[in-house]
Amino acid sequence: MSKKVVVLGEAREGALRNVSFETIAAAKTVAGGGEIVGLLFGDAVQSLGEEMIKYGADRVITVEHPHLKHYTSDGFGQAFMAVYEQEKPDAIVFGHTALGKDLSPKIASKLAIGLISDVTAIEGEGDDAVFIRPIYSGKAFEKVKNKDGLLFFTVRPNNIEPLEKDESRSGDVSSVSVDITNLRSVISEVVRKSTEGVDLSEAKVVVAGGRGVKSAEGFAPLEELAKLLGGAVGASRGACDADYCDYSLQIGQTGKVVTPDLYIAAGISGAIQHMAGMSNSKVIVAINKDPEANIFKVADYGIVGDLFEVIPMMIEEIKKIKTN
Repeated sequence: MSKKVVVLGEAREGALRNVSFETIAAAKTVAGGGEIVGLLFGDAVQSLGEEMIKYGADRVITVEHPHLKHYTSDGFGQAFMAVYEQEKPDAIVFGHTALGKDLSPKIASKLAIGLISDVTAIEGEGDDAVFIRPIYSGKAFEKVKNKDGLLFFTVRPNNIEPLEKDESRSGDVSSVSVDITNLRSVISEVVRKSTEGVDLSEAKVVVAGGRGVKSAEGFAPLEELAKLLGGAVGASRGACDADYCDYSLQIGQTGKVVTPDLYIAAGISGAIQHMAGMSNSKVIVAINKDPEANIFKVADYGIVGDLFEVIPMMIEEIKKIKTN
Protein backbone atom coordinates (compact mmCIF):
# COMPACT_ATOMS: atom_id res chain seq x y z
CA MET A 1 0.00 0.00 0.00
CA SER A 2 1.42 3.37 -1.03
CA LYS A 3 1.77 6.05 1.64
CA LYS A 4 2.05 9.81 1.70
CA VAL A 5 5.11 10.56 3.84
CA VAL A 6 6.06 14.00 5.19
CA VAL A 7 9.72 14.63 5.94
CA LEU A 8 10.95 17.52 8.08
CA GLY A 9 14.10 19.06 6.59
CA GLU A 10 16.57 20.98 8.73
CA ALA A 11 18.45 24.09 7.64
CA ARG A 12 21.47 25.64 9.29
CA GLU A 13 23.10 28.90 8.23
CA GLY A 14 21.29 28.98 4.91
CA ALA A 15 21.99 25.37 3.87
CA LEU A 16 20.24 22.05 4.37
CA ARG A 17 21.79 19.60 6.81
CA ASN A 18 22.69 16.21 5.37
CA VAL A 19 20.18 14.50 7.66
CA SER A 20 17.43 16.13 5.57
CA PHE A 21 18.45 13.95 2.63
CA GLU A 22 18.84 10.84 4.78
CA THR A 23 15.27 11.19 6.04
CA ILE A 24 14.04 11.41 2.44
CA ALA A 25 15.80 8.12 1.65
CA ALA A 26 14.20 6.54 4.73
CA ALA A 27 10.81 7.88 3.67
CA LYS A 28 11.21 6.29 0.22
CA THR A 29 11.73 2.93 1.89
CA VAL A 30 8.40 3.03 3.71
CA ALA A 31 6.35 4.95 1.12
CA GLY A 32 5.70 1.96 -1.12
CA GLY A 33 5.82 4.18 -4.19
CA GLY A 34 3.74 6.90 -2.54
CA GLU A 35 4.38 10.64 -2.36
CA ILE A 36 7.25 12.18 -0.39
CA VAL A 37 6.46 15.69 0.86
CA GLY A 38 9.34 17.75 2.26
CA LEU A 39 8.71 20.35 4.98
CA LEU A 40 10.90 23.36 5.69
CA PHE A 41 10.33 25.86 8.51
CA GLY A 42 12.25 29.10 9.01
CA ASP A 43 12.31 32.77 8.13
CA ALA A 44 13.96 32.31 4.70
CA VAL A 45 13.81 28.71 3.49
CA GLN A 46 11.85 28.93 0.23
CA SER A 47 15.03 28.76 -1.85
CA LEU A 48 16.08 25.45 -0.25
CA GLY A 49 13.03 23.52 -1.43
CA GLU A 50 14.49 22.59 -4.82
CA GLU A 51 17.42 20.89 -3.10
CA MET A 52 15.10 18.49 -1.27
CA ILE A 53 13.39 17.65 -4.55
CA LYS A 54 16.72 16.84 -6.21
CA TYR A 55 17.37 14.36 -3.41
CA GLY A 56 14.05 12.55 -3.81
CA ALA A 57 11.17 14.63 -2.45
CA ASP A 58 8.20 14.90 -4.83
CA ARG A 59 7.16 18.33 -3.58
CA VAL A 60 8.06 20.67 -0.74
CA ILE A 61 5.97 22.85 1.57
CA THR A 62 7.62 25.79 3.30
CA VAL A 63 6.40 27.83 6.25
CA GLU A 64 8.18 31.15 6.70
CA HIS A 65 7.69 33.39 9.72
CA PRO A 66 9.96 35.65 11.81
CA HIS A 67 9.25 33.45 14.86
CA LEU A 68 10.65 30.44 12.98
CA LYS A 69 14.09 31.97 12.44
CA HIS A 70 15.31 30.03 15.48
CA TYR A 71 13.89 26.72 16.61
CA THR A 72 11.37 26.65 19.44
CA SER A 73 9.08 23.70 20.09
CA ASP A 74 6.07 26.05 20.24
CA GLY A 75 6.78 27.73 16.91
CA PHE A 76 7.79 24.62 14.96
CA GLY A 77 5.01 22.64 16.60
CA GLN A 78 2.38 25.11 15.41
CA ALA A 79 3.87 25.14 11.90
CA PHE A 80 3.96 21.34 11.73
CA MET A 81 0.43 20.83 13.01
CA ALA A 82 -0.92 23.34 10.47
CA VAL A 83 0.73 21.42 7.62
CA TYR A 84 -0.29 18.08 9.10
CA GLU A 85 -3.96 19.09 9.16
CA GLN A 86 -3.65 20.13 5.52
CA GLU A 87 -1.79 17.06 4.26
CA LYS A 88 -3.07 14.23 6.50
CA PRO A 89 -0.02 12.01 5.80
CA ASP A 90 0.28 8.28 6.44
CA ALA A 91 3.80 8.58 7.86
CA ILE A 92 6.12 11.22 9.38
CA VAL A 93 9.93 11.20 9.39
CA PHE A 94 12.24 13.50 11.38
CA GLY A 95 15.98 13.43 11.87
CA HIS A 96 17.09 12.23 15.32
CA THR A 97 18.90 15.51 15.91
CA ALA A 98 18.69 17.99 18.78
CA LEU A 99 15.68 19.52 17.03
CA GLY A 100 14.07 16.19 16.16
CA LYS A 101 14.60 14.71 19.62
CA ASP A 102 12.87 17.71 21.19
CA LEU A 103 10.01 18.16 18.73
CA SER A 104 9.06 14.57 17.81
CA PRO A 105 7.72 13.44 21.22
CA LYS A 106 5.67 16.63 21.51
CA ILE A 107 4.10 16.01 18.09
CA ALA A 108 3.52 12.33 18.90
CA SER A 109 1.77 13.37 22.11
CA LYS A 110 -0.46 15.87 20.29
CA LEU A 111 -1.42 13.21 17.73
CA ALA A 112 -1.73 10.47 20.39
CA ILE A 113 0.44 8.09 18.38
CA GLY A 114 3.55 6.00 19.00
CA LEU A 115 7.05 7.14 18.08
CA ILE A 116 9.91 4.93 16.88
CA SER A 117 12.97 6.98 17.77
CA ASP A 118 16.65 6.80 16.82
CA VAL A 119 16.30 4.41 13.87
CA THR A 120 19.68 3.28 12.53
CA ALA A 121 18.48 0.86 9.80
CA ILE A 122 15.33 -0.29 8.05
CA GLU A 123 14.75 -3.87 6.92
CA GLY A 124 12.13 -4.49 4.25
CA GLU A 125 9.97 -1.93 2.50
CA GLY A 126 6.50 -0.45 2.60
CA ASP A 127 4.13 -2.10 5.05
CA ASP A 128 6.73 -4.80 5.75
CA ALA A 129 9.36 -2.33 6.98
CA VAL A 130 11.06 -3.25 10.25
CA PHE A 131 12.91 -0.51 12.14
CA ILE A 132 16.15 -1.22 13.99
CA ARG A 133 17.10 1.00 16.92
CA PRO A 134 19.70 0.76 19.71
CA ILE A 135 18.69 0.23 23.33
CA TYR A 136 20.59 0.07 26.65
CA SER A 137 23.07 2.73 25.50
CA GLY A 138 23.88 0.85 22.31
CA LYS A 139 24.61 -2.50 23.99
CA ALA A 140 21.68 -4.13 22.21
CA PHE A 141 19.32 -3.49 19.30
CA GLU A 142 15.60 -4.02 18.96
CA LYS A 143 13.45 -4.50 15.89
CA VAL A 144 10.17 -2.58 15.80
CA LYS A 145 7.25 -2.87 13.38
CA ASN A 146 4.36 -0.45 13.07
CA LYS A 147 1.20 -2.57 13.11
CA ASP A 148 -1.37 0.05 12.13
CA GLY A 149 -2.20 3.74 12.22
CA LEU A 150 0.07 6.70 11.55
CA LEU A 151 3.77 5.79 11.31
CA PHE A 152 6.20 8.20 12.98
CA PHE A 153 9.95 7.63 13.32
CA THR A 154 13.21 9.54 13.65
CA VAL A 155 16.45 8.67 11.85
CA ARG A 156 19.89 8.86 13.45
CA PRO A 157 22.26 10.96 11.27
CA ASN A 158 24.95 9.16 9.26
CA ASN A 159 23.19 5.79 9.22
CA ILE A 160 20.91 5.78 6.17
CA GLU A 161 22.54 6.62 2.85
CA PRO A 162 20.91 9.53 0.98
CA LEU A 163 19.60 8.94 -2.51
CA GLU A 164 21.82 10.08 -5.34
CA LYS A 165 21.23 13.71 -6.23
CA ASP A 166 19.31 14.08 -9.50
CA GLU A 167 19.64 17.54 -11.03
CA SER A 168 16.88 16.76 -13.53
CA ARG A 169 14.17 16.17 -10.90
CA SER A 170 11.52 18.86 -10.55
CA GLY A 171 8.59 19.39 -8.24
CA ASP A 172 6.36 22.01 -6.71
CA VAL A 173 7.67 24.19 -3.90
CA SER A 174 4.71 25.88 -2.25
CA SER A 175 4.34 28.15 0.75
CA VAL A 176 1.81 27.87 3.58
CA SER A 177 1.00 30.84 5.78
CA VAL A 178 0.75 30.00 9.49
CA ASP A 179 0.02 32.50 12.24
CA ILE A 180 2.58 31.63 14.93
CA THR A 181 1.04 32.91 18.19
CA ASN A 182 1.12 32.52 21.96
CA LEU A 183 4.77 31.53 22.10
CA ARG A 184 5.89 30.75 25.65
CA SER A 185 9.48 31.56 24.72
CA VAL A 186 11.09 33.72 22.04
CA ILE A 187 14.78 33.46 21.12
CA SER A 188 16.17 36.93 20.59
CA GLU A 189 19.81 35.98 20.07
CA VAL A 190 21.93 32.87 19.61
CA VAL A 191 25.54 32.93 20.79
CA ARG A 192 27.49 30.09 19.21
CA LYS A 193 30.58 28.73 20.91
CA SER A 194 31.74 27.08 17.71
CA THR A 195 30.66 28.06 14.22
CA GLU A 196 33.51 26.73 12.10
CA GLY A 197 34.31 23.32 10.71
CA VAL A 198 32.24 20.19 10.14
CA ASP A 199 29.10 19.52 12.19
CA LEU A 200 30.15 16.91 14.77
CA SER A 201 26.89 14.95 14.61
CA GLU A 202 27.14 14.59 10.81
CA ALA A 203 30.91 14.28 10.37
CA LYS A 204 32.20 11.30 8.38
CA VAL A 205 35.45 11.42 10.37
CA VAL A 206 35.73 12.23 14.08
CA VAL A 207 38.99 12.65 15.98
CA ALA A 208 38.24 12.58 19.71
CA GLY A 209 40.46 13.29 22.68
CA GLY A 210 40.24 12.23 26.30
CA ARG A 211 42.07 12.93 29.53
CA GLY A 212 45.23 11.62 27.87
CA VAL A 213 45.36 14.83 25.82
CA LYS A 214 46.44 16.45 29.13
CA SER A 215 45.59 20.09 28.26
CA ALA A 216 43.69 22.41 25.97
CA GLU A 217 46.87 22.81 23.93
CA GLY A 218 47.00 19.03 23.57
CA PHE A 219 43.95 19.20 21.29
CA ALA A 220 45.95 21.13 18.65
CA PRO A 221 47.35 18.03 16.86
CA LEU A 222 43.90 16.41 16.97
CA GLU A 223 42.42 19.49 15.33
CA GLU A 224 45.13 19.39 12.65
CA LEU A 225 44.45 15.71 11.95
CA ALA A 226 40.70 16.27 11.79
CA LYS A 227 41.17 19.15 9.36
CA LEU A 228 43.39 17.04 7.11
CA LEU A 229 40.76 14.29 7.05
CA GLY A 230 37.86 16.69 6.53
CA GLY A 231 36.40 15.71 9.88
CA ALA A 232 35.42 17.13 13.25
CA VAL A 233 36.96 17.10 16.72
CA GLY A 234 35.16 15.50 19.65
CA ALA A 235 35.97 14.76 23.27
CA SER A 236 35.18 12.51 26.20
CA ARG A 237 33.41 13.89 29.24
CA GLY A 238 36.66 13.58 31.17
CA ALA A 239 38.37 16.00 28.79
CA CYS A 240 35.45 18.42 29.04
CA ASP A 241 35.34 18.21 32.84
CA ALA A 242 39.06 18.98 32.92
CA ASP A 243 38.42 22.17 30.89
CA TYR A 244 40.53 20.93 27.97
CA CYS A 245 37.67 21.79 25.60
CA ASP A 246 34.08 22.97 25.50
CA TYR A 247 31.16 20.69 26.43
CA SER A 248 29.77 21.20 22.92
CA LEU A 249 32.38 18.63 21.80
CA GLN A 250 31.32 15.98 24.31
CA ILE A 251 30.51 12.55 22.89
CA GLY A 252 28.73 9.97 25.01
CA GLN A 253 25.59 9.07 26.89
CA THR A 254 25.18 12.64 28.17
CA GLY A 255 26.68 14.25 25.06
CA LYS A 256 26.36 13.76 21.32
CA VAL A 257 25.88 10.38 19.68
CA VAL A 258 27.99 10.02 16.53
CA THR A 259 28.28 7.30 13.89
CA PRO A 260 31.05 8.40 11.53
CA ASP A 261 32.80 6.24 8.95
CA LEU A 262 36.03 6.68 10.94
CA TYR A 263 36.37 7.39 14.67
CA ILE A 264 39.85 8.02 16.07
CA ALA A 265 39.95 7.88 19.88
CA ALA A 266 43.13 9.47 21.25
CA GLY A 267 43.88 9.19 24.96
CA ILE A 268 40.40 7.89 25.75
CA SER A 269 40.18 5.01 28.22
CA GLY A 270 36.73 3.90 27.09
CA ALA A 271 34.22 4.51 29.87
CA ILE A 272 30.91 2.88 29.06
CA GLN A 273 29.19 6.28 28.99
CA HIS A 274 31.56 7.46 26.25
CA MET A 275 31.26 4.26 24.22
CA ALA A 276 27.48 4.62 24.24
CA GLY A 277 27.97 7.66 22.03
CA MET A 278 30.45 6.24 19.49
CA SER A 279 30.45 2.43 19.51
CA ASN A 280 28.36 2.23 16.33
CA SER A 281 31.03 4.03 14.28
CA LYS A 282 31.91 2.03 11.16
CA VAL A 283 35.67 1.93 11.85
CA ILE A 284 37.20 2.70 15.26
CA VAL A 285 40.90 3.40 15.76
CA ALA A 286 42.07 3.63 19.38
CA ILE A 287 45.34 5.21 20.52
CA ASN A 288 46.26 4.70 24.17
CA LYS A 289 49.39 4.02 26.23
CA ASP A 290 47.51 1.50 28.39
CA PRO A 291 47.19 -1.86 26.55
CA GLU A 292 44.38 -2.81 28.96
CA ALA A 293 42.29 0.29 28.17
CA ASN A 294 38.60 -0.55 27.71
CA ILE A 295 38.46 1.34 24.39
CA PHE A 296 40.43 -1.47 22.71
CA LYS A 297 37.47 -3.82 23.25
CA VAL A 298 35.41 -1.95 20.65
CA ALA A 299 38.27 -0.78 18.41
CA ASP A 300 38.81 -2.23 14.94
CA TYR A 301 42.43 -1.07 15.08
CA GLY A 302 44.39 -0.43 18.26
CA ILE A 303 47.66 1.45 18.65
CA VAL A 304 49.43 1.12 22.01
CA GLY A 305 51.51 4.25 22.24
CA ASP A 306 51.79 7.91 23.18
CA LEU A 307 49.24 9.93 21.23
CA PHE A 308 51.72 12.85 21.08
CA GLU A 309 54.01 10.58 19.07
CA VAL A 310 51.39 8.67 17.09
CA ILE A 311 49.18 11.60 15.97
CA PRO A 312 52.10 13.63 14.47
CA MET A 313 53.22 10.49 12.60
CA MET A 314 49.70 10.04 11.21
CA ILE A 315 49.62 13.71 10.18
CA GLU A 316 52.91 13.42 8.32
CA GLU A 317 51.85 10.26 6.50
CA ILE A 318 48.53 11.79 5.44
CA LYS A 319 50.31 14.91 4.18
CA LYS A 320 52.58 12.69 2.08
CA ILE A 321 49.57 10.91 0.58
CA LYS A 322 47.86 14.20 -0.19
CA THR A 323 50.92 15.64 -1.94
CA ASN A 324 51.47 12.54 -4.10
